[in-house]
Amino acid sequence: MVLGIWAAIGLAGLIAYHASQLPPIDQLSVPKRPPNIAILASDGTLLANRGETGGRVVSIKELPPYLPRAFVAIEDRRFYDHFGIDPVGVARAVTQNLTRRGLAQGGSTLTQQLAKNLFLTPERSASRKIQEAILALWLEHKYTKDEILELYLNRVYFGAGAYGVEAAAQRYFGKPAKNVTLAEAAMLGGLVQAPSRLAPNRNLKAAQARAAQVLAAMEELGFAKSADAKVALAQPARPASTRGGGSPNYVADLVMDVLDDFLPKFDEDIVVATTVDAGLQSTGEKALTDELNAKGARYNVGQGALVSMRPDGAIRALVGGRDYAQSQFNRATTAKRQPGSAFKPFVYLAAVEKGLTPDTMREDAPVRIGNWAPENYSHNYRGAVSLREALALSLNTVAVKLGQEVGPKAVAQTAQRLGIASPLQANGSIALGTSEVTPLELVGAYCAFANGGTGVIPYVIATIKSANGKVLYKRGEGGLGRVIDPNAVGMMNAMMHEVFTAGTARKGDIPGWELAGKTGTSQDFRDAWFVGYSATLVTGVWLGNDDGEPTKKASGGNLPVDIWKTYMTAALKGEKPVGLPGMNRWRAPRPEAQPERESGPGGLIGALLGEPEHTASALPPRPVPGARPRGPSQDDRNFLEKLFGIGD
Repeated sequence: MVLGIWAAIGLAGLIAYHASQLPPIDQLSVPKRPPNIAILASDGTLLANRGETGGRVVSIKELPPYLPRAFVAIEDRRFYDHFGIDPVGVARAVTQNLTRRGLAQGGSTLTQQLAKNLFLTPERSASRKIQEAILALWLEHKYTKDEILELYLNRVYFGAGAYGVEAAAQRYFGKPAKNVTLAEAAMLGGLVQAPSRLAPNRNLKAAQARAAQVLAAMEELGFAKSADAKVALAQPARPASTRGGGSPNYVADLVMDVLDDFLPKFDEDIVVATTVDAGLQSTGEKALTDELNAKGARYNVGQGALVSMRPDGAIRALVGGRDYAQSQFNRATTAKRQPGSAFKPFVYLAAVEKGLTPDTMREDAPVRIGNWAPENYSHNYRGAVSLREALALSLNTVAVKLGQEVGPKAVAQTAQRLGIASPLQANGSIALGTSEVTPLELVGAYCAFANGGTGVIPYVIATIKSANGKVLYKRGEGGLGRVIDPNAVGMMNAMMHEVFTAGTARKGDIPGWELAGKTGTSQDFRDAWFVGYSATLVTGVWLGNDDGEPTKKASGGNLPVDIWKTYMTAALKGEKPVGLPGMNRWRAPRPEAQPERESGPGGLIGALLGEPEHTASALPPRPVPGARPRGPSQDDRNFLEKLFGIGD
């Protein structure tokens, strides 16, 4: 009896000592969970979670009853009967551990596990266990059983960076926790014992075996009907696979890059509603990856990007690469590449603003600026051509001459006025797109043509709300104001419409729609671009290699146009066609007779590269002294070997 009294005194002293190492009980509080950022598509579907936890806080009332019961059944079956410490469970664990001659089972309750997660380090020692027990008693005194269970479900670690049951359900099954099945609930319940070893995406067999143990425990305790448990055993849970590498993560990364501009500080879960259409995002991802999978090796194209936005700058789809799982570098927003001839609309706009029109004639003939002698893609020259024909056929000589006529500085200022933010070199070659830009800013600049002349600032965030629905930010009206005169917009749309009807993007035409755009290919075929638009949607595609390695003749008129058409055909399906602003006044007359056709850029080259044919001018051009003959020539054949020149 004396020994027992002294043992009790000693235990009390030990507890008092370790309790003194903790903060005062009256000052103790549950630390705040790191906030989660839920990023939603425009229709409210989840695109991604960002933050340290990987998922939002969920209420136990949101969850199907069998989900929290799975954790109680396998981790702490006497949870609703004990006071934070389970003497029966401790005795059972000690007995089994002694019988099995090793640590076979722990005696911690869910409350003790929560106390450890909230307040203590993972250290395994007698001192930590005593502190854990003290904190468990405090939690039981402070909170109800359901509140403790809810805290536990939102804090426990499930592996793969997922903290909380919502994050785990999204990570492993691609769905919210409220929608998990009984089999999936059992797998989540069994996972917390050893998240790394039992993660279903790493060790599915072990995860399913552990889930079977959870189902047996649930059936024994009456937490699951026998018939339901048998169905779950017969159809065990399997992790969901993310198709295509998860391109919505590129959108989520962009959101996180700009979030501080709209909400610098927050200490609670927030919900960010974006302008992105989940269906268009999936369509864009599929169009890009399918084309690269089918033709990327043949053309030596390793990467690509797609950006699509409404004419007001609202981003509807953004794909920053062919596989996010393989590369998180966002080429749509960060990669700066030479746009080639996709930059020429800014040259022509500067010329139009100086008084020229689509019917103004200029000579397509050899040109030299100092030691630089730019040539056409085909090495052929057409003589006198209209500006609309020169832009449609992407004639380099005319673009360079126009650039010199209006001045390289004016060209740079025009592009910057429309939204190009990257530094531009105001020299002769700017007319051929030698200054690097990102796909996002180039597509954003084209929006001014599609919307009638208003400059836009591309945006992705529509609203930001707290978890309880309080609006923290809502996008208002914004933009750069009018940047193009309406008459100039009509001329530019008429000229770029010719790119679809008689130019380098003929195969991208979508029946019933007025479309305009421009192809682009940088020097040595390093970059292939196409930016095209209707009055309702502006979309750009870039293809190339991250290290700048030349492709095998991938040009703006082949792979990018194919991807663009696949995407835009789906995106515009079911919409009522809308005419391009101001274009009808400057639309080119169409001859009644079917015009003759000649091979596209470079004649023989165009045929081999898959470039679309060009409609020949109704009247033959005047011969230019010293000009090479038109059609397939020896120069064309030589070009196949030399592969030099700038532009597409």
